[in-house]
Amino acid sequence: MDGSPVPLGDDELVVLRLMAEGQTVEAVARRLDVSERTVRRKARAACEAAGVDTTVEAIVWAVRRRLI
Repeated sequence: MDGSPVPLGDDELVVLRLMAEGQTVEAVARRLDVSERTVRRKARAACEAAGVDTTVEAIVWAVRRRLI
């Protein structure tokens, strides 16, 4: 990591970690007891914070920074 603050909250990191494990949006929502819409919103927020277009890219970004 480069020492700069992480632009993601704990919720976004949890969503990315679970999705990186191969869980679907539906499964993540059930596990976290939130709506699928909330999971998608958190995934989109992670993408925006990472400056990428897809959830897969956000996952790769987080893995490379050892955040998940």
